[in-house]
Amino acid sequence: MAKPEALLVWPEHLLLIGCGNMAGAMLGRWLELGLPPQRVTVIRPSGKAVADGVEVATQLEAPVAHGTLVLLGCKPQQLGAVSADIADKLAEGVTILSILAGTPISGLRAAFPAARSIIRCMPNLPVRIGKGVCILHADEGASPETQQLVSSLCGQLGLVEWLDDEGLFDAATALAGCGPAFLYRFIDAMASAGAQLGLDPEASARMALMTVEGAALSAGAGLVPPGAMADAVASKGGMTREGLDVLDRADGLHALIGETLRAARDRGVELAELSRKSA
Repeated sequence: MAKPEALLVWPEHLLLIGCGNMAGAMLGRWLELGLPPQRVTVIRPSGKAVADGVEVATQLEAPVAHGTLVLLGCKPQQLGAVSADIADKLAEGVTILSILAGTPISGLRAAFPAARSIIRCMPNLPVRIGKGVCILHADEGASPETQQLVSSLCGQLGLVEWLDDEGLFDAATALAGCGPAFLYRFIDAMASAGAQLGLDPEASARMALMTVEGAALSAGAGLVPPGAMADAVASKGGMTREGLDVLDRADGLHALIGETLRAARDRGVELAELSRKSA
């Protein structure tokens, strides 16, 4: 896979508060593309190493300098404790980039009142290979230059989508943030269905995975919508059309996916409410 062009300017300093699966995937991609590791500090209770040249500490000791980009990668329920530990160490020129699910700008602003700007980001796991999606929403304090820097950073991870309306953040998260898990389940279901028809389970799993990968690449390269692509390969009276007729029923795939995204979105709304109550 060809690497995208390197950023002209990386953040002066990138401070990660927590480095779990998602934050680690983002950092791993940036380091792979040329982010100087000496510009990165990771705060994690375990003190476990992240990558060669990256400083790791168990707690933040020194004040955070002006121009630092702080990536909040802890668990949402840890926000209060994290704020108590680091809020008074943040200079006014610091930008907060939060990947905390269900934590709105208002809650982040209350936790870090000294931050110059706060940007919410919801990435998904394929960011590690540059094929992810990053949903972004900025508070009013984020300058065009700061938004451009964050756009450039997240552009190295895949598709960038800015939302003007934070109220749509949970809907976008349900689609793109949670979406990979739903697709993984779909791949597993395809494999299981093939095995139920008599195929060797391991062979069925390989075929399901490659079929989804190939179809996704074809859809990405195509000039027509995916729905039209499906109809184009479904001959009247053929096997594909017979299967599509099942998926296209009123209670079929569209209804199921709609219910799935609504459930995920509504849980995001609940998490935001819990975050406000605990603030």
